[in-house]
Amino acid sequence: MEQRDTDALDISTKVQLYGVLWKRPFGRPSSKWSRRFFIIKDSFLLYYAENEKRNFETNRYFNIHPKGVLPLGGCVVNSNEVQGMPFTLTIAHQDFSGNIVLAAESELEQSQWVRQLQESSKVTWKNSLLGEAMIESLEAQGLQLAKEKQQYLDKLMIETEELSLQREQKEELKRLNELLEEENQKFEEVVTELRMEQEQIKMDLDGTTQSLKAVELEKEELHGLTTMLQKSLEELAQEKQQTLELLCTSDPEGLEPPETALGSPQGIPDASVLQGNLQLIEDRMRSLQGEKEQAEEKLKTNEQQAHVLQEEREFYYSQAQTLQLSLAELTVDKENTEAELKAEIESKLELEQRLKVAEEALQSLEEGLNSLSRSREKEERMKGDVRQLRQFFEECICAAEIEARLPAIMKNAVYIHKATVRRIKSCRIRKKSPRNLRGISECHGRNSFISKYNNTHTHTNVRYFILYLKVSTVPVKSPDMPSRLQRRVIECHIT
Repeated sequence: MEQRDTDALDISTKVQLYGVLWKRPFGRPSSKWSRRFFIIKDSFLLYYAENEKRNFETNRYFNIHPKGVLPLGGCVVNSNEVQGMPFTLTIAHQDFSGNIVLAAESELEQSQWVRQLQESSKVTWKNSLLGEAMIESLEAQGLQLAKEKQQYLDKLMIETEELSLQREQKEELKRLNELLEEENQKFEEVVTELRMEQEQIKMDLDGTTQSLKAVELEKEELHGLTTMLQKSLEELAQEKQQTLELLCTSDPEGLEPPETALGSPQGIPDASVLQGNLQLIEDRMRSLQGEKEQAEEKLKTNEQQAHVLQEEREFYYSQAQTLQLSLAELTVDKENTEAELKAEIESKLELEQRLKVAEEALQSLEEGLNSLSRSREKEERMKGDVRQLRQFFEECICAAEIEARLPAIMKNAVYIHKATVRRIKSCRIRKKSPRNLRGISECHGRNSFISKYNNTHTHTNVRYFILYLKVSTVPVKSPDMPSRLQRRVIECHIT
């Protein structure tokens, strides 16, 4: 069995499938099988003697006088198995007196013949008529669909023009939302930075408070030590006075040098002891006096350090209060910005609704003017449409006037921005830390943080003012608000 090469054969001899199969006699039961050459041509099964295969392959055309012809239209083809022939296939039809049983040499040939026979059985006269009817129906439907398509295209063109206008409005709203979203993110960044600075200042304030407590404790200890040393000095002074009195009693002249007194046989023991005690008392007094002076000097240094820490604590407290106030102001401004965004969106939606109402009124007015018959009701409706159109165009004129005054508003906004930047810089100079904070190394190195904080806080104020300027100088109901807001942002940042 071989599949026919359709390109190598003449068009008049094209067949779907050909090959040699085993055939059992038709119409009567028999166990005898004979080999026959079968050809499937369109919806017919032709069979010949086995030697016809050689002539068919040599001459490249099939014999028009077969041994038998079977119409395949409407037949049922199944594959089954018969004793002695495992690869059989059955062809059945209601007009046949019996089933036609054929057998192939292999399972592959069996499946190919069954598939091709089933395809050929679909070609019937009824199916051809049905196909023509379906073609005519499809052509009619195609014409109807073409007309409807043209109508839809015309309608689509009109709707496209309307949608293009709506798309432009939505794009403007989208740009506005993106811009305001960026501003909202900047708000969040500024608030985060301020909160971090507030936490840092709080930590430094706590450290300063702890250092101040330690200095106060050390100050109290030094006070106690000074009191104790003073008491010891007083005791030593009394003891020295007593020793001098004893010396005067043992040596009435009192003016004789110690060597002479020591040379006296009567005063050697008493005078030497008293002189030694007196020397020890004087040494101890000098030592205690030195310790007292050191303690007083250290106490003075601690008092200066406590004073510096107190000033630093007050400075940090004032900065914390300023940051807290800035956070509160930023929170209020953020809420105001969100409220303005909501109002802007509502105004845009209201503007779209009014535009739609104006278009409907204009269309109704055109229909009323084009109609030949007019009634009092139509005239009243036309007057209402004219009033709506007049109100709409008056609002458009107001928006145009605001647009005409926009350059002056932008110029004033830029001047205000420059003046505020200069004022913030001057405030930055006034907010620098005191001189004595930079001269004392025991203040935990906080001067660098104070300078860093002043720079950061000034930069935050500038950003906050620019952000406020962007939001506050934009008209609320201006139709081209996104483009003007972008220009305002660019000019403010360039300045």
